Amino acid sequence: MQNFLKIKKILFFFIFLTFLFSSFSFAQESPTSTQPSKLSNPQGNLSPIQERELLEEELEKVLEEIKKLDEDITKTEKEKKTLQNEIYILRTKIAKLDLQIQENQLMVKDLGFQIKETETSIDKTSLRIENKREQITNILRTIYEEDQKSFFEILLSERTLSDFFDSLNQLQILHSENQELLKEIKDLKSFLESEKTFLDEEKIDVERLLSIQSLQKKESENIKGDKDWLLEETKGQESEYQKLLAEKEKKAAEIRSRIFELIGVARAPTFGEAYEISKFVYEITGVRPAFLLAVLEQESRIGQNVGQCFLRDTKTGGGVRAKTGEEISRVMSPTRDVKPFLSITEELGRDPFNTLVSCPMSFGWGGAMGPAQFIPSTWVRYRKRVSEIIKKAADPWEIKDSFLAAALYLADYGADKRIPEAEWKAAMIYFAGRIDSRFRWYADQVLVKATEFEKDIRELEGG
Repeated sequence: MQNFLKIKKILFFFIFLTFLFSSFSFAQESPTSTQPSKLSNPQGNLSPIQERELLEEELEKVLEEIKKLDEDITKTEKEKKTLQNEIYILRTKIAKLDLQIQENQLMVKDLGFQIKETETSIDKTSLRIENKREQITNILRTIYEEDQKSFFEILLSERTLSDFFDSLNQLQILHSENQELLKEIKDLKSFLESEKTFLDEEKIDVERLLSIQSLQKKESENIKGDKDWLLEETKGQESEYQKLLAEKEKKAAEIRSRIFELIGVARAPTFGEAYEISKFVYEITGVRPAFLLAVLEQESRIGQNVGQCFLRDTKTGGGVRAKTGEEISRVMSPTRDVKPFLSITEELGRDPFNTLVSCPMSFGWGGAMGPAQFIPSTWVRYRKRVSEIIKKAADPWEIKDSFLAAALYLADYGADKRIPEAEWKAAMIYFAGRIDSRFRWYADQVLVKATEFEKDIRELEGG
């Protein structure tokens, strides 16, 4: 009887595995299936407006497919993480990246249409300006010719003197009206030109994101190929699998570093760029992107405000406001931060007296540096760790370096646990250096902003 029950259990398990893998096979085919694009327009018989409408329709379908893939990935990740299941997850993610790349290609094409339409409007407006200029020139010429006539000529050409003044008055009114219209048209042309500049910049941003996603797809494909090979080679030898997996994760980290280099920006980043950087930092530190962005938003509006004061006196820590030249005390603590600041700026080849730092608040000292607003004495504790990761001298005024250093600091105080209590504590310590009830408003605001950023990230990801 016991043998019969064992055979029954084995048979049931075999049927279950057969069903499971057949489900995988079916699901794996779905993400990669594609429909012929409506945008090929082989006969070239569609107008630009019709082609753009089809473009927007296809973009909407792509976004819906991305949403379904996200749901499928979330569902699968909750199941038991066997190696076969991880391979399926990667295949699904690759399919999602394919759709995201297709989405961005559609966006680039759509922006191209908008740029072309704006250029056409600029050309038409320029033509209207030239026509109005010609009309005004003729009016001015007529007025000038009338001014040159003698009194006798005026009496001969007009029935009465009042007729002449009526004609002249009408010409002047017409001239005034044309001047106003010409100004309106010039303003319209200026607006259209600025709109074209904005669209050109947006197109560049989308093309850069497209390049990043192509690298991410390559990374996922490489990992999937490695895990396929591992499944065959290890045959359940868990210890050997872990050893080989560590080597492949190292390779993946190198690819992620390449993506990180590609993101690099010298100005305050857009939200999309900041999110891409924070995702890379998350892989290293475990600090969730929304929380890191919330801290940096609180500190410097994510790099838009990196300080408004200059250090001038290394003995007293005094300085000046950059915009007004007003002398101000407590710019930098002379005993705690001036010496590290001089060391940091010397290493990076910066002029310490012409490098912006934060002005003091109503309490304490100023002197915080860059997007993450590190004070110099704290930065020197982290610059070596950051330099080892990025393979160059760490710079607190550089966007990527400051993101990474801030996340390392927050992780050291528990933010990598990714729970509200731990993040609240880490935010408080980041601001005040300790838990202090007087500054709880800072930590409270960070958590509120993190919740808002989570929603923005879901929208950015198409979810």
